[in-house]
Amino acid sequence: MIQRNLEMLIKKNYKKDKIIHISGPRQVGKTTLLKQIKKIFINPVLWLNGDESDVRAIMENPTSTKLKEIIGNNKTLVIDEAQRIPDIGIVLKLIKDNISGIKIIVTGSSAFDLANKINEPLTGRKIDLFLFPLSFKELVNNTSIIEEKRLLEHRMIYGYYPEVVTNPGNEKEILKGLTDGYLYKDLLAIEYIKKPSIIEKLLKALALRIGNEVSYYELSQLIGADKETIERYLNYLEQAYVIYRLDSFSRNLRNEIKKGKKIYFYDNGIRNALIRNFNPLALRQDTGALWENYVITERMKSIEYKGLWNNKYFWRSTSQQEIDYVEETDGKINAFEFKWKECKVKVPPQWKIAYPEASFEVINNQNYEKWIQ
Repeated sequence: MIQRNLEMLIKKNYKKDKIIHISGPRQVGKTTLLKQIKKIFINPVLWLNGDESDVRAIMENPTSTKLKEIIGNNKTLVIDEAQRIPDIGIVLKLIKDNISGIKIIVTGSSAFDLANKINEPLTGRKIDLFLFPLSFKELVNNTSIIEEKRLLEHRMIYGYYPEVVTNPGNEKEILKGLTDGYLYKDLLAIEYIKKPSIIEKLLKALALRIGNEVSYYELSQLIGADKETIERYLNYLEQAYVIYRLDSFSRNLRNEIKKGKKIYFYDNGIRNALIRNFNPLALRQDTGALWENYVITERMKSIEYKGLWNNKYFWRSTSQQEIDYVEETDGKINAFEFKWKECKVKVPPQWKIAYPEASFEVINNQNYEKWIQ
């Protein structure tokens, strides 16, 4: 059993008088994690699943009296896929305000639904936590750093989804099922997505462009949709935890790109499944892009689980000088370049002149482990 880094945060916050809201992509183990730590829950426990139609039905038109009848004498309420329940924010607010002593944990895989329905009604009443696919550190803790470093190329190709990691030999079939099934489930539930084929084309186009700046105009020409549709669908993909973006770093200097964006995937395996390419690194032309997606995502997991906060960017000048990744923490600027193999890299002259106080480090396959743990 692989212990998740989020476990301690859930245990710590369970004692507080707030709703615990756990978000993250589908199939990353939110329900499994809660079942692993259920011994800390105050009994009896009521488990509900928002994917089930009868659960959604009994939660419609909620009143405090109706909700008291549903919950009964239970002391802990767990609601999976809470975004599927209409007016879930109002439901949770009524429970929290009218039923004393109840511990509430909700999970959700779709930010565009859950955030809209939950944030305003539950202001000051909840704690937000995020669960990623498995991480380098979690697997190091489960086996050893030697074993996980041996599997680095495998992780870059097949990713960290729990079912993929725990079923060696079946990675391709599992990833095909994930991309054909879960990936579109939340997105296609949105009634105003009229053309799911655009989503599929857009995802494949993005998968081929990780590590590069994306142009809404270029994507619109490639896919055959207007720029506004492209931007809207990118927002949906981000809010469904399929992709995330980095904005360009700028202090409004004349020679800096100010509106650029790079897009990455939450998991390398999902990205490779979308383009149907599971070739080993020796046969690939995109090793550098895979490495960049891998280390940035693992760094993001590490920062999130440590409870840290910073701003994340990339940097590029109008003369094409660039920095792969920039972190700004409490006003301090740290710049990073990603190279699959160890090599010497010079700091771009324009960056050095503009930000002489910034640190600079190259992350490669010989020194990455400390950076992402």
